[in-house]
Amino acid sequence: MSKHTLWLAALLACSLPAAPVSLIFDTDMGNDIDDALALAVIHALESRGEAKLLAVTLTKDNPKAAPFVDALNTFYGRGDTPIGVVRNGSTPEEGKYLGAVADDAKRFPRDLMSGKDAPEAVGLLKRILKEQPDGSVVMVQVGFSTNLVRLVGDAEGLELVKRKVRLLSLMGGAFPTISAEYNIKIDLASSKKLMADWPTPIVFSGFEIGKALLYPAESIEKDYAYAPNHPIPPAYRAYMKMPYDRPTWDLTSVLYAVRPDRGYFSLSPEGRVSVDDGGYTRFTPEKGGPHRFLTLTEAQKTRTLEALVELSSQPPGR
Repeated sequence: MSKHTLWLAALLACSLPAAPVSLIFDTDMGNDIDDALALAVIHALESRGEAKLLAVTLTKDNPKAAPFVDALNTFYGRGDTPIGVVRNGSTPEEGKYLGAVADDAKRFPRDLMSGKDAPEAVGLLKRILKEQPDGSVVMVQVGFSTNLVRLVGDAEGLELVKRKVRLLSLMGGAFPTISAEYNIKIDLASSKKLMADWPTPIVFSGFEIGKALLYPAESIEKDYAYAPNHPIPPAYRAYMKMPYDRPTWDLTSVLYAVRPDRGYFSLSPEGRVSVDDGGYTRFTPEKGGPHRFLTLTEAQKTRTLEALVELSSQPPGR
């Protein structure tokens, strides 16, 4: 092959759009409002051709969590997205905002009326993974580790993760450790097992990242007005008295999963994260280690928050 042909081939490769990132979103939807905003970010990225949402699985064990997710997916034109639920999981209470959407099927239409009618998460994850090319899936975990630990605790599930998943983008922990972070401590046993047993690289977005990037209440009040029946504003208002700015914890794990090379974040050296009996995360540097965590400079903050707000509030289909 001539140098000219090679040059043309390289130029063509550079000009071709990247394939959408195949995502599975594992969430404790209903506990904090950032989960809802994170799912909105995923839909915006899919509308831009950057992502493909394969499934949503839930680690909050409340029957209104799945209808809330289905209503949000339906609003964005993707009501056929598979939803799986945890059985015998954590935080069975309804929480502050699920009912604002799940209790009003007329205003927020969906097919799924109760999580009791949804499939169990691990079975759904195995089915979805079987259908994907090897090494093609990025999993985003922004809740508890219950579902993913059960998945790799199953022999078939473990083999599927090894073959199909290339990265786990996880919101959890704190770097440096300042306290026992919520997602880690609620199902502590599963958190400890995930760090030890998960077979692919993990990139953590710690408590400090989302805390440094506050979603502005002004955006909720103005940027979603294009749709009177948008599910996000009533859920956001139900979660806490307005106006309030909220950390973007879960959104950051989604953004990194789909746009890892855009300079929104930097990365720690390679290492290994462990969880102690108090729920504290410990990072130990290790060459070739499977774990890294996001870092954020002052220069990155403005651009990263702008991206999160723009994507969260993007109208469907754009």
